[in-house]
Amino acid sequence: MTAPLLATVRPEWVDHYGHMNLAYYLVVFDIATDVQWPVLGLGAGLRARNLGTFAAETWVGYTREVTLGMPLACDSAVLAHDGKRLLVRHRMRHAEEGWLAAENEVLFLCVDLVARKVSGWPPECLALFSAATVDEQPKRLALKRTG
Repeated sequence: MTAPLLATVRPEWVDHYGHMNLAYYLVVFDIATDVQWPVLGLGAGLRARNLGTFAAETWVGYTREVTLGMPLACDSAVLAHDGKRLLVRHRMRHAEEGWLAAENEVLFLCVDLVARKVSGWPPECLALFSAATVDEQPKRLALKRTG
């Protein structure tokens, strides 16, 4: 069993090879982020405090192609976080058959929307991040660059 239907591959998402164009994988992963945000105390409540989330880095791994009309679902998890950063993983699956289509890791920053500078997460967000963190190593990204 996988997560509920999130999107269906639309005609405008399909390229000349007959499968979903790489840009639209990020669209679906962005929709998954919007679904995950309220669970983590992010989104509208954070914006009301003049804080927001900016993506600093992203990675996508493609496992199996998806084609027109396929139903898609994503499961999401927090892989790591610190006072200013949040590393999230999404897995896109066929919503009915459950097979893995692609994975996405995104490193988000907390940003002060007035100063337009990196800021710290509110304590209640940090608590929700901790509760949602899974015991899984990221495949490609890290909270901090090494080297």
